[in-house]
Amino acid sequence: MYKAVVRLNEQYLGLTKDPCRVFDMFAKFHRLSGALCQKSNVKCQSPDCPQMPPCDFKAEEYKGMSKDRIMEIRKHRCNPMVMKVTYYNKPVCLTQGYMQWLWDTDGRRYLDLFAGIATVSVGHCHPKVTEAAEKQLRCLWHTSNIYMTTPLHEYTEKLTAHLPDQLKVVYLTNSGSEANDLAMLMARLHTGNFDIITFRGSYHGGSPQTLGLTSYAAYKYPIANGFGCHTTMCPDVFRGLWGGSHCRDSPVQTIRQCSCDPGCCQANNMYIEQLKEVLASSVPSRIAGFFGEPIQGVGGAVQYPKNYLKEAYKLVRERGGVCIADEVQTGFGRTGSHFWGFEGHGVIPDMVTMAKGIANGFPMGAVITTQEIANSFAKGIHFNTFSGSPLACTIASSVLDTIREDGTQQTSATVGTYLLTELAKLREKYEIIGDVRGKGLQIGVEMVKDKESRAPLPAEAISQIFEDVKDMGVLIGKGGAFGQVTQDIIGSLDQLELLCSLFCIFQVLVCPGKKLSH
Repeated sequence: MYKAVVRLNEQYLGLTKDPCRVFDMFAKFHRLSGALCQKSNVKCQSPDCPQMPPCDFKAEEYKGMSKDRIMEIRKHRCNPMVMKVTYYNKPVCLTQGYMQWLWDTDGRRYLDLFAGIATVSVGHCHPKVTEAAEKQLRCLWHTSNIYMTTPLHEYTEKLTAHLPDQLKVVYLTNSGSEANDLAMLMARLHTGNFDIITFRGSYHGGSPQTLGLTSYAAYKYPIANGFGCHTTMCPDVFRGLWGGSHCRDSPVQTIRQCSCDPGCCQANNMYIEQLKEVLASSVPSRIAGFFGEPIQGVGGAVQYPKNYLKEAYKLVRERGGVCIADEVQTGFGRTGSHFWGFEGHGVIPDMVTMAKGIANGFPMGAVITTQEIANSFAKGIHFNTFSGSPLACTIASSVLDTIREDGTQQTSATVGTYLLTELAKLREKYEIIGDVRGKGLQIGVEMVKDKESRAPLPAEAISQIFEDVKDMGVLIGKGGAFGQVTQDIIGSLDQLELLCSLFCIFQVLVCPGKKLSH
């Protein structure tokens, strides 16, 4: 099976010199419109045609509202923003999920490689998590924090056991935006300072306060925002001003070359100098804090030079600021080598924010900090009606148990490393694959016009890839400043299924004349 999956048809290799021509061949490609995932009479025309993984779960027949009616309501009754962020020219309407699989209103099965935007950490409707939720639903849903409940305290103790000794005080929220908003407030209250620095291209939320942290034009409105928020250059060693071939903590390095001596990274030094310039020219001598994701998520799975965060934290603390690690995407073992992304950088932050995978899709977030910072916050009153609900805490607790019992962190390390290595081989062959990056199962593949210029692949070309991959029955994500990075953040795939699905995608991308079967 492995040989069948990885063998590529070389006759189309020349097409990739002009990436837009890749899509000329799609007219000859037999569009399966999701039939890859169904019983089909379509026969593979080649002995090396890759197969979609089987599924032993049978979804219930959908008998609800028609897709046309759903679309009508979405267009005319939901806020236009809901439609604006909807993926695909022909949107997918999902009705059921099980582990790595999703089903739509027509009964088509999809392999989910985006995990609900890096949220479904142990698989859709994982039996253990579902059982825990059902049990708690029959017992107690909600009381608020004016009363004590067992699930909140059991979960708080269990969660903090995964963090360094000084990070043991938890405030539970309902989302990542809320967690980062609260962390901003805590940082300012504790330090007595106001200014906060974050990376360009970062995303830390969409609340009025966190919009200042979010340095991404697509999420900005023409209103006053970001008072006290400043940006420093993202140390992107592929697309940034500086980068080399040994910068990342990853099995895969960039195609850029460098002549750095062992133990020295010129790119890191230059990006740190740029941060020093921001500190010297854009903020007061004392600041409130610094926000940074261990791997920039929405920005395109961007990895920084190995020692960047360590040196940045030192500079920030010298100016009275606290360091906040946004683990909304990288937390809970996704990077494989560690439970938290910041651990891979050899740093200990003053605050950690998290959400998404914390409860496998149930709305929840958290801020974890030191006792000293928490005491500063307690000088006033802050109340959250839904914080730490018994139901949310029960689900999140079951997720932690499942991560341990299913070995998902080790799976992220083993499968992610192997996948990155194989994708790097494709990068060497094909001109439009500019970069392969990531760690564990947080992976980005950057599409370019050509490797020499590193110019982003045009949006229409990316959209075509996106649409056709969906029609094949595989759901992926995209990110980056130009939407040119396809992101594969997998929650619960075994190694064979993962390889099959990803190589299916790239066979169609670079060998569009080849047919595939279910």
